[in-house]
Amino acid sequence: MSAPKLRNVGPKSAAWLRQVGLRTRDDLQRAGPVEAYMRVRRAGFRPSFNLLYALEGALLDCHWQDVPEARRQQLVAEAEAAIALLPDPRRPAAAPVTTTHMREDEGDGDAVPAPGWLDEPDRD
Repeated sequence: MSAPKLRNVGPKSAAWLRQVGLRTRDDLQRAGPVEAYMRVRRAGFRPSFNLLYALEGALLDCHWQDVPEARRQQLVAEAEAAIALLPDPRRPAAAPVTTTHMREDEGDGDAVPAPGWLDEPDRD
């Protein structure tokens, strides 16, 4: 985050936030703590929920440990709901691409797979 320094936001957290486009307190205010936390996660970083509490504390101008327990639970519930919608990072984005070349059978006009090309993966 840029000056003035936000409470609870150390150098590592500030770097993460900058990398996801959150550079000022106004940026953080517009996004909110859960969206800011999710941007950091979607960028590939692995923040703990302490970042979530720190961002809320920064917006409230209080120490992150002073964020009320009920609010912490609400933030975690919102973050967990958003996390559940993320794709599983252990699964590939897509299966390998295959190409089937077709030829038209003589006489009846039906297209059939050309011999030797069925399900051959592209090798470009």
